[in-house]
Amino acid sequence: MAGAFALVLAAFGSAVVSDNTDANSLRADKYQTISQSYTGPDEAAGGDVDISRDFNRTTQLRQTKAQAGQTQRAQQELVKAVGKEATKQRLNQWVIPVTGYHLTARFGQRSGLWSTTHTGLDFAGPAGTTIVSIAAGTVKSTGYEGAYGNRTVITLNDGTEVWYCHQSKIAVSPGDQVGPGDVIGYTGSTGNVTGPHLHLEVRPGGGGPIDPYAALVEHKVTP
Repeated sequence: MAGAFALVLAAFGSAVVSDNTDANSLRADKYQTISQSYTGPDEAAGGDVDISRDFNRTTQLRQTKAQAGQTQRAQQELVKAVGKEATKQRLNQWVIPVTGYHLTARFGQRSGLWSTTHTGLDFAGPAGTTIVSIAAGTVKSTGYEGAYGNRTVITLNDGTEVWYCHQSKIAVSPGDQVGPGDVIGYTGSTGNVTGPHLHLEVRPGGGGPIDPYAALVEHKVTP
């Protein structure tokens, strides 16, 4: 049993949580969502990540603690399980993708800022904030995708595709295996935006998008 536990923990890996401590206030009006202004790839995409200091420290600490707690619970569940049960737990565990965020545009909203209804959930916050995978899966693609900016697409173990858009820097490559809490990139303002944020899309079976908020709540994670 001890050997099985060790294998389970080794398979899970370690989660990386961003914890910025030097902070000011985050103003929602500074982090608007997608606009009609096309900015193109920003210089941060190939260079060093510059973490903004304009955010609320109390919010950052609360969200970081929540993200860490979710990852810790996943680890505890894996310790209790072996074999197929451990695999099942890992398949189903989700976590929040960023910390220090403020939710702005939500799924299904209509605005002159978009050609159609909004297809994801926007986590606005400091540029350069660490983005982690919300669940276990395989990196399907990475690269610049027009209005979506620098985008990473991860196929979860149940076939669901998750899109992470507008990144300043991508930290994974196609084919990489990731677990919940693994670092995959950093927030930015690439593509059609008016400020740094993570645009998250959830697409079951690689098809049309569904509400990411509802999907997160369904997996016991509330942004």
